[in-house]
Parts: sequence; structure tokens; C-alpha cells
Amino acid sequence: MARNQLGVLDALDVAKTQWYHFTAIVIAGMGFFTDAYDLFSISLVTKLLGRIYYFNPNSDKPGTLPPNVAAAVNGVALCGTLAGQLFFGWLGDKLGRKRVYGITLVLMVVCSLASGLSLGHQPKGVMGTLCFFRFWLGFGIGGDYPLSATIMSEYANKKTRGAFIAAVFAMQGFGILAGGIVALIVSSAFDHAFKAPPYSDARKGSTVPEADYIWRIILMFGAIPAAMTYYWRMKMPETARYTALVAKNAKQAATDMSKVLNVDLEAEEEKVEKITQERSHNFGLFSREFARRHGIHLIGTTTTWFLLDIAYYSSNLFQKDIFSKVGWLPKAATMNAIHEVFRIAKAQTLIALCGTVPGYWFTVAFIDHIGRFAIQLMGFFFMTVFMFALAIPYHHWTLKPNHIGFVIMYSLTFFFANFGPNATTFVVPAEIFPARLRSTCHGISAACGKAGAIVGAFGFLYAAQGKALADRDAGYPAGIGVKNSLIMLGVINFFGMLFTLLVPESKGKSLEELTGENEDEPGETEQP
Repeated sequence: MARNQLGVLDALDVAKTQWYHFTAIVIAGMGFFTDAYDLFSISLVTKLLGRIYYFNPNSDKPGTLPPNVAAAVNGVALCGTLAGQLFFGWLGDKLGRKRVYGITLVLMVVCSLASGLSLGHQPKGVMGTLCFFRFWLGFGIGGDYPLSATIMSEYANKKTRGAFIAAVFAMQGFGILAGGIVALIVSSAFDHAFKAPPYSDARKGSTVPEADYIWRIILMFGAIPAAMTYYWRMKMPETARYTALVAKNAKQAATDMSKVLNVDLEAEEEKVEKITQERSHNFGLFSREFARRHGIHLIGTTTTWFLLDIAYYSSNLFQKDIFSKVGWLPKAATMNAIHEVFRIAKAQTLIALCGTVPGYWFTVAFIDHIGRFAIQLMGFFFMTVFMFALAIPYHHWTLKPNHIGFVIMYSLTFFFANFGPNATTFVVPAEIFPARLRSTCHGISAACGKAGAIVGAFGFLYAAQGKALADRDAGYPAGIGVKNSLIMLGVINFFGMLFTLLVPESKGKSLEELTGENEDEPGETEQP
């Protein structure tokens, strides 16, 4: 236990679970709901975009996005997210968590709406403006990662901190699920209102002009939940840990937390001054002292998040392609454009309902009992096992009687991603770094994750293409096929398991105990 702990921080650490905890989860969580909705809803409409804007009347297959356009549409938001995580993570430590928090939300609302209003009728104009607005949408989403995690971490008590941070992240599951449900409702309504024959019967007639509204409505809907929480986000006080340990304002920290906790707290100005002036607590990110205390930790959080997101985003963004390859989705030529959106949304909603959402909440339930380290190690292990179980007997899963088995196995990889490293890689960087560098280090860790997501989004697009011309989408070079791509993802998950050994356990300890900020002697940080 830190011997020099401030009373206001100790009050937060030992506080019973109260209403303000749940308020903070909802306010921060709705940002993540929007994040997941916006990032993953694009996968629901890419095939529709191909049919609308890249229709070829001489082709036996419906139009598809050319390789460079598909890569840009799928990956540009991830590039924006990476940049936003680094920028807003750094800004959150410089200006304060609360001051930056509203900017990210405004960006998300404006760019969600603007994505659906992408201008022009020509493919280049529409795709160009869509990519432009999705980059800035991603930039706003990126800021939400370090800020939401840090705010929840600094508000929570030490007993249930893991569950609270994981609950914020778990709202991603509902965002992915909501994307599928919105797509189901919109496509179903349009399919009933505008009847169209399948592509094999009428190539041009299979895509009605009104289909252009579908993808726009789906993308724009993401602005609604974010806009609803803006007021409450602005009403949240700055975290006591930032106010006291970074801004060095003991009086304001005590005043803010007295209101939040409904108790009288003393402003310990002398103690704050003593803590913040100690040289051992003032080292920078690029200092030798940081490397000694936290260098291994940062390598652990960055590498595990990088490896996880290669596998996670590959699997999530290209579910529709995998389902098509194994025959769970009908061939595109046997459907009209709107019905194809419905079928893709139905498949992704089922996966989210059966695997993604339950996995997140299993983490919330168990993270403060069995610990972050055990959950992350277990998750990577089972993701490796299930990827190999899908890949090695791949031909078996492509046979019609085995489609249900494939979907169950595929759902289990998502379950153990979310009851595993997808949640813990978000939680741990918000706990193990000092307050003045916490948001920055979380942003760096998350940005490495998004670098992995970009590798997954761009790499899997090409890698999953078959060697035979008939097994490839138009315009793509030969790849290694879905089977070998899944084997590769299994190997990546195995390396994730190894790098988890660099990450310390943070269960049940105060933030200052983990970082050594309030210790009398320097160098008393937790080692992995």
C-alpha cells in the first residue's frame, strides 16, 4: 500500500459502488457504443456500395469495390483512429481529460452525419468524400479510447475498477449489435417497399435507385447515441487524480470529489506539493527512469494489442467474405442488392448476439476475480485453438451440413476475444502508468492496436483471395486463400499469448500503488 496516499484518492479507492459509477459507465460507454457502430457498420454496406457504384452490365457477378477503393473504405477510419489515439491521448495529459472529452464527441457526431451525406453521383466523388469524413470520424473515435479508459480508471474504486473499465468497453458489443439490427430494419423496410429481382434474372434491375439511401441511413444513425450524451459528458467534473497529481490543485480535487462522493474531504495542499515536487515522480515518457520503471510494461501493452487487433479486425470486418466462402451466405448473383444487405446483417447480428456481446460481459463479471493476466492468456489460447480448428479441416466446414458448426466455432473465437484480450488490452494500460502519462501511454498502446487493425484490414482483404481466378473478387491478385489466412491468424494469436507474459497483474491495487507515485522510496513499482 502506498504510504503517502492522498485522502481524496484513498476515498475514491475505498468508495462503495454508487450511482456516479454507473453514470460514468453510461456516459463513457455510449462513446464506445458509437465507436463500434461507426467502425464496424461499414462492413455491412461495402458490398452494396460495389453494386451501386461499380456495376458492370457484362459481368456474371454483381459489382464489387475495386481493391484500392475497398482497402480505403475499410481502412481509412482505422488510420484516423490511430492518429486520434496518439493526439488526444497526449492532449488528455496536457489539458485534462474533461476538456478534451467533448471535442472527440462533436467530431464523431458531425462526421457520422457527413459520411452519410457523401457528395456526388460519380464513384470517385462519393468514395472520396466518404473516405475523407470517415478519416475524421476515426480521428474522433481514436480520442475516445484513452480518454474514456483513463476517466473510468481514475473514478473507480480499486475493488471493482477492472469491471467498470471493462463495462465501458463492453458497450462496443452493443454498438456492433446495434449496427446489425439497424441494417436489418432498414434493409427489410426497403426490400418490402422496392421489390427487385435477383442479379441473375435482371442485372441492372437487381439494384433499385432507392438502395443508395440504405447505406447512408445506416452510417448516419451512429450520430444519435453520441449526440445524446454530449450534455452529460460536459457536466462530469475533472478526475481527482488529474486535478491533484497533474494540475496540482488539491483544493479543486477535494471540492469536486466531495460533491461526487457526498462526503467532506480535506484539501491536502502540502501533501500534493510534496508528492508532485519529488524528482522520482517527474520523469518524462522518453526518460531512462520511465524505461526502467515502465518500459517492459509499455512493450507488453503495445505488442499484445497490436497482435490482437490483426486477428480481431480481420475476422470482424470480413465476416461477410468468410461466410460467402463457406457457403453460409448465398452467392451474390442469387440475391438483389437490398436482400444481400439483409443477409449480411443477419449473419453479423447472429455472431454478435451469440459470441461478441456475451464475451464482453463475461469479462466484466470475472475480471476482478480471476484477474486481467489470466483472462488475457486464456483468451489468446482459445483464439489460437479455434482458429486452427477452423483452418486445418477447412474443407470440412465448407460442406453444407457443417455450416452451423462453422458458425458456432467462429462465434467462439469472438467470445474468447472479448472474454479475453480485446477487453484486457483496453483495461490494463489505463491502470499501470503514472497519472501524468496515463492517457498518453494508453493512446500509444491503443494506436499500436489500430496499426494491427490496419494490417488486418488491408492484409486480409488481399490474403483471403483464392489462387484460382474463380475464387477471387474482380481486380484482386491471387492470395493465399481463407484456409491459410486463418492459419496465419492462429499463429498471430499464439504470439499474443507469449507477449502477455510482459504485462503485470493490476487486480485489487490502487493506481498509485501500481505506478509508485505516492511511494516514499523511488522504484517501488510492480514488476511483471
